[in-house]
Amino acid sequence: MSDTLIVKSADEIMIQEEFDNLIADYLNTNHRRKVELITKAFNLANKAHHGAKRRSGEPYIMHPLAVARIVCKEIGLGSTSICCALLHDVVEDTEYTVEDMENMFSPKIAQIVDGLTKISGGIFGEKASAQAENFRKLLLTMSEDIRVILIKIADRLHNMRTLGSMLPAKQYKIAGETLYLYAPMAHRLGLFSIKTELEDLSFKYEHPEDYASIKEKLKLTEQARREIYTHFATPVIDQLNNKNLQYEMLDRVKSVYSIWSKMQAKGVTFEEIYDIFAVRIVFESSTEINDKNICWEIYSIITDIYGIKPDRIRDWVSRPKANGYQALHVTVMGPDGQWVEIQIRSRRMDDIAEKGFAAHWKYKTHNVEEDTELDKWLHTITEILESPDPNALDFLDTIKLNLFTSEIFVFTPKGDIKTLPQTATALDFAYALHSNIGNHCIGAKVNHRLVPLSHALKSGDQVEILTSKSQIPQPEWAGYVTTAKAKAKVDAALRRYRKDLAKLGEVTVNDILRSSELEESTANHDKLALYYGFAKREEFLFSVAKKELILPDNLKKILKEKTDNALFKYVKQALGVGPKEVDTELPSTDKTFFDKKKTYLLKEETYERNYKIAECCKPIPGDDAFGFINERNEVIVHKRSCPIGVRLKSSFGERILTTEWSNHKNSSFEAILEVKGIDSIGVLTEITQAISGDFAVNIQRLVIDAKDGIFEGRIKMLVHDVEDVQKMCIALSKIQNVKSVGRVAD
Repeated sequence: MSDTLIVKSADEIMIQEEFDNLIADYLNTNHRRKVELITKAFNLANKAHHGAKRRSGEPYIMHPLAVARIVCKEIGLGSTSICCALLHDVVEDTEYTVEDMENMFSPKIAQIVDGLTKISGGIFGEKASAQAENFRKLLLTMSEDIRVILIKIADRLHNMRTLGSMLPAKQYKIAGETLYLYAPMAHRLGLFSIKTELEDLSFKYEHPEDYASIKEKLKLTEQARREIYTHFATPVIDQLNNKNLQYEMLDRVKSVYSIWSKMQAKGVTFEEIYDIFAVRIVFESSTEINDKNICWEIYSIITDIYGIKPDRIRDWVSRPKANGYQALHVTVMGPDGQWVEIQIRSRRMDDIAEKGFAAHWKYKTHNVEEDTELDKWLHTITEILESPDPNALDFLDTIKLNLFTSEIFVFTPKGDIKTLPQTATALDFAYALHSNIGNHCIGAKVNHRLVPLSHALKSGDQVEILTSKSQIPQPEWAGYVTTAKAKAKVDAALRRYRKDLAKLGEVTVNDILRSSELEESTANHDKLALYYGFAKREEFLFSVAKKELILPDNLKKILKEKTDNALFKYVKQALGVGPKEVDTELPSTDKTFFDKKKTYLLKEETYERNYKIAECCKPIPGDDAFGFINERNEVIVHKRSCPIGVRLKSSFGERILTTEWSNHKNSSFEAILEVKGIDSIGVLTEITQAISGDFAVNIQRLVIDAKDGIFEGRIKMLVHDVEDVQKMCIALSKIQNVKSVGRVAD
């Protein structure tokens, strides 16, 4: 009994200390002092969650308190948001209702808590359709009050910080959906530091060995970086001090995840990445000189000392990014012969870069340009939400297209500026002007030169769109557009077009059925679709209307075949159509076969595996991998970094298994090595001897291209595991003229 009292007392002390820290954080802000309101929200939440525990064993109220501290200290929001963060789980988990929130606090707090309750349990539901619906709710609520998503991101950040207490399969699911959606969302809202932490935490749980390796290498190279920074900074500091500027100068190291991403994208090692750190100069604004002029004055000081890299100047001071980011970036050659990137920005710009749109409330002015940019983005989302019946995962991908992207600035013939993603085409620009202009677009003039619809635009282009009333969207347009709005509009137009044509096809088929003295029924349409190898009736009717499929004048011979004969069974099996033997939901017997709490051992007995290798990423033993239980109750193994795998983790968390490779020394797996180096006599012979002689592996394909004294080669072979690949990379890298070796995807 006494032990219970001591534990309870210790819990109460811990809770009170965390609440005191929250109030201290709040009093350090510029917001109005509404301590009584925050205290009232805390007392209600503490009472509502009394006795509830988190998986880690700590009192549940510690989670809302932590979220409230992130909302206050790291995002910079005020009392309304802090109260909502404290109350965000109350309506969902306890007896209290939204009406209670309105009566006890205010309609605004009730509205935000209601929005958070609607999207509770994460954006993603158990089924893809529910997932899309939850995502719609999130975005619609977000367009009503941006604070809903800001609090939701804070909630996810704390969950990621405490993810260690979860089961591994749950960790993969949460880390996957965080990388897939929350990190890009934080980036789009300008929450740079939170976006970086979400990425790093996700990476830590998905690739623990790679994470630990890069952290260790950063630690080992820290002293060398400090020396490079000191050599670079000393003359710059002297010149800045002569100008009597109030500033702070520091070096910022790339995040672990961004280093790893660059290693993967470029196929290079840690040692080959030369921009691991950047220098940041943050200055205090002056009442006499505007921030833009100070940025360029500092730029002038630096470039008087060091030579610049002209193609690496980025002016986001004159034209801020759509997420509000402002800074002047320049890359110069430092005294140690290394390129150094410098980011120049004011204290206000720095706050906005770290805390995003919320930081604008610290510098409140009328007609803030970045706020209108956010409004445009929310308007785009609203337009996409109005698109009829999008497929769930396609819908999420479409939204995501506009979340994580760089911008270009394009001019209309009259000189108006349009902001578009970096990959935007002429057709994207047409849809950005108006849906009707996009639908009737036949071409474009870029800088007065005629270009096709697929032409990729660049910053500074002036674009004129050419239209024709007779033009309608074409199927190939889906490959021409990259923006979310354009993709949604093209898809909707093509769906309408296919639907109209399918109706014409139905008339044609019914005419032939009548002349064949057969019933004009859906059942007969389905039988014909199946016979001709179409998975859906609509596809069959569409093909008939397009005259891609010509039906015989008499259909009796085809339709008198029994639907359960060998041909139909084969077609059904190949296409996966007809009555499904396994429901899309996992069977109830699933738990008998797969214990989610245990690690699933990937093994092979008498040449029969208890798993299948995913074709999209082709993992081999030793790769960081996870299992996905498909509709046939088979375990499909994906790399943890596989883009398809990320979608699966995000969407079907209940089907994810933690896996471990058993000994596969008697098995062979496909792997591809990419080799680059200086072309010389005998280098090909040395490469093949190193592989086949030292490792006795089976080379399936070897392609080497040489040009201008440089060679690039790809070697496709069968190996036993990752260890074989690593040994081969080491052996090949020892060949004199081989400069880089790495494993790549097909």
